[in-house]
Amino acid sequence: MVEERSLKPKDVFEECDKCPEMVVVPAGEFIMGSPKDEEDRLSDEGPQHAVTIARPFAVGKFHVTVDQFAAFVADTGYDAGSECWTVEIGSGEFRRGRSWRNPGFVQAGSHPAVCISWEDAKAYVAWLSRKTGKGYRLLSEAEWEYVARAGTTTRYFFGNDEKDTCGYANGDGKCDGYAYSSPVGKFAQNGFGLYDMHGNAWQWVGDCWHDSYTWAPSDGAAWTSGDCRERVLRGGSWGNSPGDLRSALRYRYLTLVRYNINGFRLGRTLAP
Repeated sequence: MVEERSLKPKDVFEECDKCPEMVVVPAGEFIMGSPKDEEDRLSDEGPQHAVTIARPFAVGKFHVTVDQFAAFVADTGYDAGSECWTVEIGSGEFRRGRSWRNPGFVQAGSHPAVCISWEDAKAYVAWLSRKTGKGYRLLSEAEWEYVARAGTTTRYFFGNDEKDTCGYANGDGKCDGYAYSSPVGKFAQNGFGLYDMHGNAWQWVGDCWHDSYTWAPSDGAAWTSGDCRERVLRGGSWGNSPGDLRSALRYRYLTLVRYNINGFRLGRTLAP
């Protein structure tokens, strides 16, 4: 098992066969949200506010992959459904026979698991916590933006120009080489050593949806009060334009609904 007290930022660990690789990120402070003059900014990305992350924690180096989700299903018999919202033949609708096993396009085991609801992601987290005896969880929205930015204040961790996204993100641009999802880790990492923070698949976080950051926590905790039928997703996907892949961009979805652009990434609390 991992000797947590000896871990340093950017250290990578993996705690079981087919467990996700985790990267240690440092404590720190950042300004969450986008400035009013940011291109493509939406009103729910403000007001900007300071957030303090008091302690180091660990983050999935990649999305949870098809192979990793399959290990969970094989071990538990979990039913992740057989219906998913997909866009096929120019039409978006719920389709029978669509799931993380068959999201409407071909995937390998190294692709991000999609057609994953928030409830599915929580079930995976609970299983992995039991299996390892460690504090796995979904990231909070503030933690997600903190690690996505990795110390930057620009639209993306790699700058402001969306023309550069093809080297850093799998979106709907034609230059990234993928019509749908890509294997994780095919694009450049950010300053914290994390991959696919922009694009490939939306990433569920722990927070309930709010239309603004008014009264949002300033300590990095998940915001779990209010109407929690919808939870937050971050990062954008293979089906989104560059403007939707920005570090500050937020989206929401009903917790029980599966969509073939939605997946997740893990967080893990570290012992003090």
